[in-house]
Amino acid sequence: MATIYLKRGKPEAARSEDDAKVRTTVEGILKDIETRGDAAVHELSEKFDNYSPPSFRLSEGEIEALINKVSPRDMEDIKFAQAQVRNFAQAQRDSMLDIEVETLPGVVLGHRNIPVQSVGCYIPGGKFPMVASAHMSVATAAVAGVPRIIAATPPFKGEPNPAVIAAIKLGGAHEIYVMGGIQAIGAMALGTETIKPVDMLVGPGNAFVAEAKRQLYGLVGIDLFAGPTETMVIADETVDAEICATDLLGQAEHGYNSPAVLITNSRKLADATLVEIERLLAILPTAETARRSWEDYGEVIVCDTHEEMLDVANDIASEHVQVMTDRDDWYLQNMHSYGALFLGARTNVANGDKVIGTNHTLPTKKAGRYTGGLWVGKFLKTHSYQKVLTDEAAAMIGAYGSRLCILEGFVGHAEQCNVRVRRYGGRNVGYGQAAE
Repeated sequence: MATIYLKRGKPEAARSEDDAKVRTTVEGILKDIETRGDAAVHELSEKFDNYSPPSFRLSEGEIEALINKVSPRDMEDIKFAQAQVRNFAQAQRDSMLDIEVETLPGVVLGHRNIPVQSVGCYIPGGKFPMVASAHMSVATAAVAGVPRIIAATPPFKGEPNPAVIAAIKLGGAHEIYVMGGIQAIGAMALGTETIKPVDMLVGPGNAFVAEAKRQLYGLVGIDLFAGPTETMVIADETVDAEICATDLLGQAEHGYNSPAVLITNSRKLADATLVEIERLLAILPTAETARRSWEDYGEVIVCDTHEEMLDVANDIASEHVQVMTDRDDWYLQNMHSYGALFLGARTNVANGDKVIGTNHTLPTKKAGRYTGGLWVGKFLKTHSYQKVLTDEAAAMIGAYGSRLCILEGFVGHAEQCNVRVRRYGGRNVGYGQAAE
């Protein structure tokens, strides 16, 4: 049986057209921020967020007042979630060791893992206050030892969201700015009269935020291209339509362009899930957003075998992949292109998004083919070094180096090696000659 698409999303050509419009918009806005700095940021914030305070940076007093508005239960939950993220990030950091090894007598090579010196963390929040995103970027950067962490988050209903600000502060940010969208990304990367630029940008966001990061990459580092959320459910008849439909719509409510894909080898489950999605859309409070996402970007794919399901899943390379089958560990061993896996019906994508401890900033738009998600290692740069400790080693390595440089025609390079051969090996090598 061939793979059957019971439902397809918007064609690639239409998606590319949308991307082109975003690209043009972002390019113009970034140029404006680069040229006019704070004035441009204020105008953009007024235009897009109806928010333009005297200073976008919150004072310590303002931060404290906002934190005091958070209920004790909410604060307890934030601290619990942040502890899970920190614990896993610390375990990851502990796995990354500095090394030093003597590869030949007198030749020592090594590397050090050094934190990026300044990071700008974007925490989305214009539509939904993304409290969890503060844990994922700010707290993880803190575990990595980044000495300057700044965070930007848009106003929520016209003012800073207390829970988001509390999570950012608890996470370890040194500067907090209430700014959203392209203007926040541009200000952090390019700098303004009042904001010192950062070395790296991290955090998820909408298509405009993702495109701004893409255009700024090179001037600054970025974590990855994290665009609109994507989810995939790989399921067989070990689960039912309610759980499949719930897991699909649970991510489709993120925005109007959030792909949600069901891959199954059960036509019965596929048909039942389509019916169940319509039932849930009739009662879901966020159905207006979720329905548009499902209609434009939802897909249902029926395959014949698990091997076909695996091939289709790896080709799509979705951000979140929920696996609910009779062979979940087989998928764990064989999936190679995705953001994060959620194995078994007992877990779900919302666990990873909010509380379980893995990072929810993940690759989208097939980027899972070449990168994983945000983690403590993204904030660390692995730098190599070398030492030559003996005259014998200097002369020996120098002779090899000299000959290899001459082989390529680099006479000046060869002389760097030759001077060591003459000085430490007592051998007479003429300028431009290869050491024997």
